This record gives sequence, C-alpha cells and structure tokens, in this order.
Amino acid sequence: MDFLARDTVSFPEDFWEKIDNTVVNTVRTHIIGRRFLSLYGPLGAGVLSVNVDSTDTAEEAENGFVRTTGRKFVELPQIYEDFTLNWRDIEHSNSTGIPLDLTKVRQAAQKIALKEDSLIFFGNEFLGTEGLLTAEGAVKMQKSDWTVGDNAFRDIAAGLARFRSKFMIGRYSLVLSPDLYVQLQHINPGLGIMEEERISKMLNGHLYNAPVLGSNKAVLVCAEPQYMDLAVGKDIQTAYLESKDLNHVFRILETAALRIKNREAIIIFE
Repeated sequence: MDFLARDTVSFPEDFWEKIDNTVVNTVRTHIIGRRFLSLYGPLGAGVLSVNVDSTDTAEEAENGFVRTTGRKFVELPQIYEDFTLNWRDIEHSNSTGIPLDLTKVRQAAQKIALKEDSLIFFGNEFLGTEGLLTAEGAVKMQKSDWTVGDNAFRDIAAGLARFRSKFMIGRYSLVLSPDLYVQLQHINPGLGIMEEERISKMLNGHLYNAPVLGSNKAVLVCAEPQYMDLAVGKDIQTAYLESKDLNHVFRILETAALRIKNREAIIIFE
C-alpha cells in the first residue's frame, strides 16, 4: 500500500475511512459496466497487462518448442481523477467537529466512474482499445422505431434469439442511452404494461440506462465471463499526491481493461 503514500501525511484512520466510503458509494451510484460484467481480479497494482483468449486458443508444438495461438495481451491502463481539499476546511472540521464537506471527493469519484464506463463502451483511441460499441466484428442489427407498439420488444427478442442460436446462454444485458430508454416509457396497448417493464422482465432485470452512451445507442450482450469481462489490476482507491499551497491533493485511481473474448456476444442496434 506504500505507493498510495497515505503514510506521508498525518491524517487519522477515520479520515481515510470517510474518503474511501464516499468514493465507493459514489462510484456504485454512477457506474454501469460493473453491474453486468464479471470482474477478473484484482490482480495487483503492479500487473501491467493481461491475456485475452479467443474461443480457439490452443497450444502448438514443433521440434521441442511450444507456442500459444489465439491469445493476445492487453495493457491494464491507469484511470485516475484528482481532487483537492482545502487545508482550512480540514482544520475547521478537526477543531469544531463539523463534518468535512466531501463534495469534491464525490465529484471526482463520479468522473472516474464515467471514465471507466467510457472505456468499457467506447474504448479509448489514445490507448488503442475497443469498447462494446466500437468492437470490430460485433454483430449489427437494424433498430426499428421503438416509440411504436412493441417494436423494441421484438428487436430485443430477435437479438436474444440470435444469441441462443449460437448457444450463448446466460446473463443477457441491454444498455441504452437515455433517449432510447425514454422511448420505452409507454404502455403497450395490448398488455397494459410499460414496454420498459416488459423488456426488463425478459432480461431478468438487466436493463440499464447509461448516460455515458450519449444518444441513440443500444447494445445487447451475453455477459457471461467466457465471452467478456472486466480485468482489474488495482481496484478503485484514493492516494495522497502532494501538499500544494498548503492544500492537499489526492488521486482516485484504478487499473482496468475490458476483455472481449467472443465478439458474437455483442449486438449493436443501429
């Protein structure tokens, strides 16, 4: 834990406990990807890369040498967000017993949650990674007008039928941009229930509204770990960076990467 540099500053244990609880609770409120993806790890803060095995990974031997085919390695990049707490606010809290305002902690935690979700859904051009919505080879399906009748239900059912035809059985999850989620907020005239409720039941509740998707985006996945997961080196935690102008600078950080093992487990509605 030395790399977090918490021992370089004399904050009491309950101070760090409040910071950690605030970060965790805020991230849980805003994060979407971890709600349906399995986690592989934590593997350790020093782990720099992780293997991604395709469905046809195998070992080949020749003349006393063995190599592994169908395997590649991806970097576990660091994701971070910094925040600063004013020294006078900390001293005022310590001297009066008034709880420290942790708004800046919550704001930074929200940003790192959105950064992780952005990495999961869109990848990152700087890092050279793909996301669920940008993965080459993902299945594309035509989306009908979801404001009309049971079009959305039929589209999702067709996607699930495709998964089952490929023997992909398991945790199906649908992630929608806010505008498409709103389009499901109408009552099916033949059944008398909300279209959103009907689709959610078909997915066993795995229907998610993800603001990070922007607009007019929908992705359906079979989120079993043999098809995809989130590899985590160092899970989300807060480090002490420095004292600057008497104020205290902190960094919320993690190392993580999306592992797509079978691209047929991703259906993008266009």
